[in-house]
Amino acid sequence: MNPPRTAVVTITHRRDDHLHGQRLGLVACPPDLHVVVGMDDTPELRDVTGAAPVLTEGLSGHGGGLPLARARNLGAARALDAGADLLVFLDVDCVPGPRLIASYADAAARVRSPALLCGPVAYLPPPPAGGYALDRLDAPVHPARPAPQPGELLAENRFELFWSLSFAVTAATWTSLDGFCEDYAGYGAEDTDFALTSRAAGAGLYWVGGAEAYHQYHPPTRLDPARAPEIVRNATTFRRRHGHWPMRDWLRDLARGGVVEFDPGRDLLRLVAAKPF
Repeated sequence: MNPPRTAVVTITHRRDDHLHGQRLGLVACPPDLHVVVGMDDTPELRDVTGAAPVLTEGLSGHGGGLPLARARNLGAARALDAGADLLVFLDVDCVPGPRLIASYADAAARVRSPALLCGPVAYLPPPPAGGYALDRLDAPVHPARPAPQPGELLAENRFELFWSLSFAVTAATWTSLDGFCEDYAGYGAEDTDFALTSRAAGAGLYWVGGAEAYHQYHPPTRLDPARAPEIVRNATTFRRRHGHWPMRDWLRDLARGGVVEFDPGRDLLRLVAAKPF
């Protein structure tokens, strides 16, 4: 049996250094195609020896926040148009481990029912002078997510743990789902929404050992006060669609900083001021 034709889908906005690091990392586990969608941005593609072929697309948020959901859907559509059998979504700030593509392909072959396949993600410290040594990245995986051993698959029923940093779906699974809900714009909640709608459509969720990715350091986006209006808007959209509030820890952090008023008991969330905290 021939291996699946694999496409990595990456969305980006002014993260050219991170994109370059990701492309360097993909040399060790090259996909057949790398689809890069620039949101209100034209990414710079530097020369990378041995890099996978790249297909670039552009998408405007029209001033309403970065179109993360629309960009992922567009990237997936282009990958499918190019004949991809397996879609690997990898955030621009993630460098793949050397077994990421092969591990996702193996998991897709073993899990024949519709499924979201998630790999562990380790968070790197700020890079040293000269940047990360991509051939020997090492950091602990995120403590709130399982970390199976290489070759191990762990079924998961807590779909709220899904993350869009690194995940894979077969082409058949993707076409059986509705993609990311494009009611969301800007930062927050669109990935949890996707997980819950995928569960409702009958998809499973698995953690894939060996599909490690390494998150390149940057300050947490949720702490950027400019993102607060987007987070509030998206949380309200999620509440309307699913009947409960997402991102409660984030919303409580914003509330403690006086940026929002959040009281789930009164079903209240409103923006107070976009200020540092």
